[in-house]
Amino acid sequence: MIGRLLAGAACAIGLAGAAQAQDAEPYKIFLSMSYIGNDWQAEASNMIKALAASEEYKDRLNLDVQVAGPNAQRQIQQINAMVQAGADAIVVYPISPTALNSVVRSACSRGVTIIAYDAEITEPCAYNVTIDQAEAGRKTAEWLVEQMGGEGDVVMVTGVPGTSVDTARTSAAKEVFAQHDGINIVGEAVGMWSQAVARTELNKLMATRDWSAIDGLWMQVGCYTANAMQLEAGQAPEDLLPCAGEGSNGGRIQMLPADTAVDGASAPYAPMGAPRISYASPPYSGALALKLAVDKLDGVEIPQHTTLPLPLVTNETVELCETGSWEEQKAGCNAFQPGLVSNPGWFASIFSEELPQLGLNAALVGQPER
Repeated sequence: MIGRLLAGAACAIGLAGAAQAQDAEPYKIFLSMSYIGNDWQAEASNMIKALAASEEYKDRLNLDVQVAGPNAQRQIQQINAMVQAGADAIVVYPISPTALNSVVRSACSRGVTIIAYDAEITEPCAYNVTIDQAEAGRKTAEWLVEQMGGEGDVVMVTGVPGTSVDTARTSAAKEVFAQHDGINIVGEAVGMWSQAVARTELNKLMATRDWSAIDGLWMQVGCYTANAMQLEAGQAPEDLLPCAGEGSNGGRIQMLPADTAVDGASAPYAPMGAPRISYASPPYSGALALKLAVDKLDGVEIPQHTTLPLPLVTNETVELCETGSWEEQKAGCNAFQPGLVSNPGWFASIFSEELPQLGLNAALVGQPER
C-alpha cells in the first residue's frame, strides 16, 4: 500500500513537473558559428535548426543564429552581446580553442551555459562535444600507410588553420607518417574543409608532378575531388590512389563496387570501387550540443566533455541507403543516393542514436523527421 502511495506521489510530481516545463517561458538559446564556407558547417547548422523545430523542442526554446566568420574578435563581441541579450545558453563553433576563454568565463559567471561542438574551448566552465580528433588523424594515416605497404610519397591537404580540429588531426597523422622511414610527405596545402579549395590547392601541388609520381593522399576534405581530378587526367578507376579523407557522400558513392545500382549516379559521382577510408566529425554534433544545453537548463547533469563515436567507413563497410530515414541509418546504411543528395561534397555521417528527430531532411534542409 505504501509502495503504491509513493509511486502515485512520484507520478503526480512528474506530471506536475512536465506541466510546469510546458508552461515555462522558452529558453533563449543562441548559436554562434564561426567559419561557414563549407558543406559541413551548413549541415551542422541545418541539423541544429531541425532539432529546434522538432515536436519535442519547438515550444521549449527560441533559437537565434549568428555568424562571426573566421574572426575570433568578432565572435567574442557577438558572444558578449548574446549574454547582454539574456541568453540562457550559447551553442558555439569556436574559431580558436583559447581565444574565447575570457568571454566564456564571463558568460559562465552570469549563469549562461556554454557548449562547444566539434572544435573545443579550453575554458574549464565550457562544455564540449567532439570526436577524438587525434584518433581521426591517427587511424586514417595508419590505414593509408597500410594501403601503401609502408612506403611511398604522400600529399596532405589540411583543414581550417588555428582550430583545435585541424591541429589535432594533422599532428596525429604526421606522427604516424614519421614512424615509417619509407613514407615521405611531398606536398602539403591548406584545404579549409572545402572541396572547391581542395581542387584549387591540388592543382597547385600537381602542377609540377604527375599523379603517377605520388602513392597516396591524406585529406581532411577532398578525396572525392582528388578522384575526379585523376579521372580527368586519364587515370582508370581501378588505378585511383588510396585516399584517407572526409565523409563526403560523393566519396562514399565512389567507394561502392563499380557495378552497384545507384539512383542518379553520374561520373564522377558514381560507384567505382575507389580505395578509401572515410571519416568525419559528425555534423549532428551541434544538434547534440543543443539537446545537452536544454538538458542542462532543465537541471539534468551533463558530462563536461562528450566524446562522440568516430564514424570510420571503408570499402568493406560502406552501405547504400534507399531513403535515408533515421530508422534506415540505424540499421547500418551510411551513403545516400545521388538522386536524393545532389551535392557530392555533402557529409554523410549524420546518424546519431540519441537524435531520432534527425534524418536525411534535417541535414539537407533543416526539417525534422517529427
